[in-house]
Amino acid sequence: MARYNDLDMNNWKEYEDILTDSLWIFDKRDKSGVHNASYHGNFVPQIPNQLFRRYTKKGDWILDPFAGGGTSLIEAQRLGRNAIGIELQEDVAKAAHDLVEQEKTKDFKGTIIVGDSRTANIEDRLHHFGIDKVQFVIYHPPYWDIIKFSDNEKDLSNCGSLEEFNQSFGEVIDNTSKYLEKNRYCACVIGDKYANSEIVPLGFYCMNLFLSRGFKLKAILVKNFEDTKGKSNQKAIWRYRALASDFYLFKHEYIFVFKKVKK
Repeated sequence: MARYNDLDMNNWKEYEDILTDSLWIFDKRDKSGVHNASYHGNFVPQIPNQLFRRYTKKGDWILDPFAGGGTSLIEAQRLGRNAIGIELQEDVAKAAHDLVEQEKTKDFKGTIIVGDSRTANIEDRLHHFGIDKVQFVIYHPPYWDIIKFSDNEKDLSNCGSLEEFNQSFGEVIDNTSKYLEKNRYCACVIGDKYANSEIVPLGFYCMNLFLSRGFKLKAILVKNFEDTKGKSNQKAIWRYRALASDFYLFKHEYIFVFKKVKK
């Protein structure tokens, strides 16, 4: 089988920092270099770092259909990978581009497409770089309407129903995963939500979108969820509300890893 990473298994004991357990606990986010948490939708840089080291090689191409603050592109170039991001909001895309440029390495190739990941013309951008496939896709969509990222009707955080969200995210998967090389990997970072006094298992709905398209599920990773800016000073009141009611506080999110086994 062709290698899909650069790990030297003759020296496997040297990779103590690469996680192999299904529970991922990070005490704090990586704030090195240009990484910052100013964009609300950013995930911790350790997630793409772990995934890229495990499932890609130097020189490989990574696609991020929800580029946001550019976290995955920053990690890709630090690790010697190339990356293409897609971001719906032009101002967010520009800010991410500027951060990537600040840490730009001479060998890094990449760009951020401003557009809707359901319809963006990815093929033209790939051809611009002389490639027709990518070797990894990382998906970090909005957790439906938990956070409203913009007023754009194409924004998945503005979907009016769970059915609409699933349909829209499914279209993103269809428009992007066709450029993923066969027998390579992708990952979806997603959390659940609570509404109308019950849990909406958004993570598993998203997982099933991939399974229904023939992807092979390789891992269900559970990552500890950091306190959000809005709740960081309200731990006591949220604990009180949980004790006084019948629910538990979300402290986790999922990272689903899939392998593309069909063309």
